[in-house]
Amino acid sequence: MMPLVLIPARLAATRLPHKPLAMLAGAPLVVHVLRRAEESNVGRVVVAAGDQEIVDVVRAAGGEAVLTDPALPSGTDRIWAALQHIDPQEKYQAIINVQGDLPTLDPRLIQRVYELVQQPQVDMATLVTPFKPHENKEKSQYVKAVVEWQNDQQGRALYFSRACVPWGEGPHDHHIGLYAYRRQALQRFTEQPAGLLEQREKLEQLRALAMGLRIEVGRVNDAPPGVDTPDELEMARKILEGDA
Repeated sequence: MMPLVLIPARLAATRLPHKPLAMLAGAPLVVHVLRRAEESNVGRVVVAAGDQEIVDVVRAAGGEAVLTDPALPSGTDRIWAALQHIDPQEKYQAIINVQGDLPTLDPRLIQRVYELVQQPQVDMATLVTPFKPHENKEKSQYVKAVVEWQNDQQGRALYFSRACVPWGEGPHDHHIGLYAYRRQALQRFTEQPAGLLEQREKLEQLRALAMGLRIEVGRVNDAPPGVDTPDELEMARKILEGDA
């Protein structure tokens, strides 16, 4: 399956406006994400931008970017729009969605999610990591995955929630916002309206489960910290500058 890595990015953000252009260790945040994706050596990398400023910054850094409608409702819609523009001949059949707020992402995680989606029975793939003892898994911004594990490293997603599930004794898995899709599954997903559970939990992967798509889950050791607040931006800056 020929892979394409797409990074959705837009300037509008409630908690941290203009986040993609925030400077970290001498480069804009979105450029750091671009570099992590390129370092994975999975395949072609393109930023699906919602604003011309992002396109200009990425191209100035030697990267590839395509401008998409800023009014698109989600990052998934943005990567589908970019894919249609980039590849009308349908050359790429494995689409990897790398969120544009992961400047410290380990490139090996992109390789891992690509490996998972190539399995014949899989429509989508994503990753989780066990919550660490010091992390407050009750926080709603930490998405929990309910997985039927086949072994220690791989399983099938049953549900995702902002609540702390499943109930009872045992570990909980922290979902990492990194996805790979078979192209046909991505098209079906974007053509389907948001479901009730998706709207309630504000988690669009629940739409895929409601549609009957199989989401394969890989377990990895650590989750890359996202950047949604000024404090998280400062932490990413320290990591990239070697001060953390």
